[in-house]
Amino acid sequence: MPETRLRLDPPTRAETRRRIRRAAYRALAVVALAATIAGIWLTNIWLTERFTETTRMRTELRLALYSGNILSELQRTSVVPLLLARDPELNKSLISWDFSTTSGILIAARDEVGVASIRLLDLQGRVVAATDRNVLGTVFNDAPFFVDAQRSRDTIFTAVKGVTGASDFVYSRAMISEGKLIGVIVVGADLARFERAWAGISDAVAVMDSSAQIVLATEPRWRGMTMEEALAVRSAPSAIERALQATADWANEPPDAWVSGQAVMRTEARLPFRGWRMVAFTPYTSVRDRVNAVIALEIMGFAVLLALGFYFVSRRAKVQSAVYRRESAELRALNARLKREIAERERVQKDLSLAEQTLEQSSKLAVLGEMSAAVSHELNQPLAAMKTYLAGARLLLQRERVVEALSSFQRIDDLIERMGAITRQLKSYARKGGDAFEPVDLRAALSSALAMMEPQLKARTVKITRSLPRGQVMVMADRIRLEQVIINLLRNALDATKGLRTPHIEIALEADEMAVLTVRDNGPGITDLEKLFEPFWTTKKPGEGTGLGLAISSSIVSDFGGRLTARNAADGGAVFEVRLPRLTAGMSLSGNGQRAAE
Repeated sequence: MPETRLRLDPPTRAETRRRIRRAAYRALAVVALAATIAGIWLTNIWLTERFTETTRMRTELRLALYSGNILSELQRTSVVPLLLARDPELNKSLISWDFSTTSGILIAARDEVGVASIRLLDLQGRVVAATDRNVLGTVFNDAPFFVDAQRSRDTIFTAVKGVTGASDFVYSRAMISEGKLIGVIVVGADLARFERAWAGISDAVAVMDSSAQIVLATEPRWRGMTMEEALAVRSAPSAIERALQATADWANEPPDAWVSGQAVMRTEARLPFRGWRMVAFTPYTSVRDRVNAVIALEIMGFAVLLALGFYFVSRRAKVQSAVYRRESAELRALNARLKREIAERERVQKDLSLAEQTLEQSSKLAVLGEMSAAVSHELNQPLAAMKTYLAGARLLLQRERVVEALSSFQRIDDLIERMGAITRQLKSYARKGGDAFEPVDLRAALSSALAMMEPQLKARTVKITRSLPRGQVMVMADRIRLEQVIINLLRNALDATKGLRTPHIEIALEADEMAVLTVRDNGPGITDLEKLFEPFWTTKKPGEGTGLGLAISSSIVSDFGGRLTARNAADGGAVFEVRLPRLTAGMSLSGNGQRAAE
């Protein structure tokens, strides 16, 4: 028995070692498998959250870009009715009832500004001219854009639902000639092109108005519905499809909605226009694909490690590890390419941020330049008068005429006070309020403006003819700003008659329902009436004018509830008219600066 036990002991110890080795290999394999599963699980959770947030942020940026494009298109289109309403050819065609060339003018205007359509309607709502000749003769007398434009006399935005469910977005404005309504101009905004552009991406995009109805959408069936109704148009996937979808997206959060049978996340942004909102639905498949790609890389890495471990077990594992090494090289190349792409995207993001900062700085410099030009333009006249009075006072003091010199100093003091008032007005120029409105005699304001212009009028031989009523002509305005307008008109008349042998300026004031102040000169007239009231547009030589005077004057008169117009006289020269609502004895000033019956 002892000998038998000695012969069996060595095999027993070797078998024990082999068993221990096999158990260690199994334990190592189990640990490696458990580590692999835990790593993949944690990686999937972390990457899913990260890529979901990244996708949501990109969608928000895309919505911000889309909303900016829509808002830019609407703002650009809103200016077109105002320009066309002032077109003399269109006004002439409505007055003379001759529309032989009007449609051609509208087609040319549409091609130039890039709007969807332009229609010209008469007082009965009939289309008398249009870029689409198929709508000629169509009557829109009950259409909101026609009725509202007649009532407000301002540019009106209307979303009209078409037969197909799509909405037409139009701006309309009443056309006025000599204070009378003669028609309505209607301009359509081309927002359908944004739908066509959005259709090229994987996301579903919709725009809702303030009543929660969809007005723009990549899904044509959604238009005119609420979002809840639109999402219910397509039925949810079947139970089998839901099971497959849940298997594919086992780590995703519950979807926000289902679109075309796909689970999607919902991203919403506010569009700063009449309470509109934009909604985008991004499929979770984009997140899942990116997560799966990274997890595949991780699995490959663990596979390479396992292959290296089995390399020491058998030669067959060595061959497999070589394959894994080649695959690892490919994965490293892919990782390097991904790093280069990430670095390139970061560089583009930095360039975009720098461009935005540069654009913001340029806007600030533009505003500063415009404000500086306005201050220089408005203070130039008082400074010139002060220089003249100072020279006169110096001469009077030399001749010991102290009383008259003190009178000149008093005028200089008045000019300094006026300059302070002008700077205060320039500071509050952006505010269109009427807190400083008061009853002003238009005749007294004209006399004060002529007194301000006295040094320039004495420096030249200019014949001035005045036609004024006997009684007061009261208007509701700011006296300082009203005098600014009159001085600008007189100064332009003086500049227009410079170099003439017999310069002549006529000033007429008429008082009926409206107070009309007319300033006429016998100069060469106005070459471009359309650009006359645009900022920085001038016919003067460089250094002689900034092109801000008439733009500021027009804005001031509009604040007073009036209108500043210009035309060329039949016998030559320019004619400027300031029309202001006349303040009668039965009118008073309401709290918001508007006239109201007592």
